Amino acid sequence: MATPLSASALLAALKAEGCHVAEYRSWRTHNRNHKGAWGPVHGVVIHHTVSSGEDSSVALCYNGHADLPGPLCHTVGGKSGKLYMVGHGRANHAGSGDGDVLQAVIDERALPADNEANTDGNSRFYGIEIVNLGNGKDQYPAVQYDAAVRWAAAICRAHGWGAASVIGHKEWQPGKIDPHGPVEGRGDFSMDRFRADVAERLKHPASWSADSKTPATPSIQEDDVPHAIGRYDTTDRTIVPRKWTTLSIDGVDLLTGATHYQAMAHIQAVVPPGSTIQGRFYHLRKDNTRWTGPLIERIGTDGSTFADFHNAGSVVDTERVRFEVIYYPADSDDQKSITINTAYCRGLYWK
Repeated sequence: MATPLSASALLAALKAEGCHVAEYRSWRTHNRNHKGAWGPVHGVVIHHTVSSGEDSSVALCYNGHADLPGPLCHTVGGKSGKLYMVGHGRANHAGSGDGDVLQAVIDERALPADNEANTDGNSRFYGIEIVNLGNGKDQYPAVQYDAAVRWAAAICRAHGWGAASVIGHKEWQPGKIDPHGPVEGRGDFSMDRFRADVAERLKHPASWSADSKTPATPSIQEDDVPHAIGRYDTTDRTIVPRKWTTLSIDGVDLLTGATHYQAMAHIQAVVPPGSTIQGRFYHLRKDNTRWTGPLIERIGTDGSTFADFHNAGSVVDTERVRFEVIYYPADSDDQKSITINTAYCRGLYWK
């Protein structure tokens, strides 16, 4: 049992845990407190949104819908790894769940089956909605999963709770399946594994990095003032059909080092009408594995085609941000290459 954290204390706890946090609209005063109690709090609930698109999912969780007003959680976990604060106070996320589960959370012991819906969870739990379709196929990128682990650990650390205070919506309310789906490099989303990952974080200082297995000393602080990305390249680059090609824009590595970023790659090329060019950012790790961002497709037009590709993400100090394209001719038998004659990358980043 605990008094809910203030908005400022919650934000500070998340940042200390290494979370990349974005404050959305008037989240500090956005709540459903006029409909019921907020607190005492006992734990956190993990959900998936059943939606796609970072911006639209954040807006949905802030506003809610006709049948369920917002906020629908306290935080939204984007696929980029960014955590969006959308509410503070009572939120419509947990609904009615099993009182025996609540008691187990309070006692920090193994959870019983959730076979009743007799207890108000909105007053007792913090909630995060992780952007995912929940169809069992949509993958949670590793950076998104890690952000959710950090979010849960930060709240548990601030209240002095253990990982047993973390539950999934599917463990609280009968009939729910969230969180559900594959996690990059980890198989299906398992709450037992998620709690184990939270527990591992709680064994170490908040600044601990799971990549290095050692505390970060000193703790790295994020810049409040963004830096500009401005790279421009007019070198002709040949793109052969049906093969991903990493694009050099005044160098292959667009960003390096521990960084949060928002970027747009823009290219100019003669792409035959009806043909398509796809692009995506990716993060190259030290071991040559990678996280791949959302794929964006543009259609060729008469004359020059001007195409832009957006992404927001975070990389650790051993990763590199790169951009790649692939070209698909309208005619499946066409083997002709195209030439990208202008490319630039613009955006902002925070060290």
